[in-house]
Amino acid sequence: MQPIRLGIMGFGRVGRQLYQLAVQDERFDVVAISDIGIAGILHNLLTKTDHDLDVNLENNYLVSERGRTRLMSINRPTETPWDVFEVDVVIEATGRFCQLADLTPHIENGAARVVLSALPEEEIDRVILYGVNEADASAADQIISAGSASTTATALALKIITDAFAVEQATMTSVHAYTSDQSLQDYAGPDYRRSRSGAKNIIPNVTPALHWVQKVFPELDGKLTAYALNVPVQVGSMLDLTIAFSEPDIDEDAFNQLFINAEKERPELFKTTDDPIVSSDVKGIHQSLLVDLLGTMKAGDRMMKMLGWHETLGHSKRILDVVGVYADLGYHSKKETF
Repeated sequence: MQPIRLGIMGFGRVGRQLYQLAVQDERFDVVAISDIGIAGILHNLLTKTDHDLDVNLENNYLVSERGRTRLMSINRPTETPWDVFEVDVVIEATGRFCQLADLTPHIENGAARVVLSALPEEEIDRVILYGVNEADASAADQIISAGSASTTATALALKIITDAFAVEQATMTSVHAYTSDQSLQDYAGPDYRRSRSGAKNIIPNVTPALHWVQKVFPELDGKLTAYALNVPVQVGSMLDLTIAFSEPDIDEDAFNQLFINAEKERPELFKTTDDPIVSSDVKGIHQSLLVDLLGTMKAGDRMMKMLGWHETLGHSKRILDVVGVYADLGYHSKKETF
């Protein structure tokens, strides 16, 4: 099978991680990147965040052992000439374009599929949380979301738990590192709390994860609640999940063993630790869920709290896994195979 010709829109943290991972994976060939940044600065940021990556800048091309990648200074999806580069799949990694009206132009401009690195703001063809519902993928899907790091972590945890126990209620708090759309200083934005400095405050926030997790687990519809806190750390986010079970007397050790077993079965997705780690220790993990075994806590007969860690590198790997799932399905309309 020929490598999947990738286009990446947005060369921020996730975009750079996608490039770094893809150039080391023979399944992919990153042929074009669209970002409004200056080519020299984009290359500088890339090499500063991965010192082992041997990539040179030649004119407007990133050049590695795997080939050449065109850097395009383009601001909107409507302007991207993916057809010129024979792009198979565009990964939308800006975090700004999450509606169909913004994503459809990628298809119109030559891509066979678009994979969104964030959650969509409206219904699209499919949301795939890799490790949970990739079997639902269809060759007819053109606009797909690979979810988010916190959504995938939550869904993976719930899959392991609900496969073993009946769940009465659950509540999730996403304790999330600050994001690039937050301001360093207070400013008058559209949201009262997110107008405050992300570097100086713990900011309560809503999360769209609840809606999409319940779509994946319809049996939990109405049984889940979710909240988010953006905290002033750069790397490392936490899932705080509390579950109320239908049956009493579930043991902490038995609960932890579920995730120890999951790590053995799917080591690319799960990791466990009994080390007393903190958020900065999570940098560089490629799994989607690192279960903190020391954080498991039983409350009464039916309630259990667990802690899980994640960071964007794991999510970037899952995005590429989703692209791979669709590569195996081939194309429904525009192209027959990758």
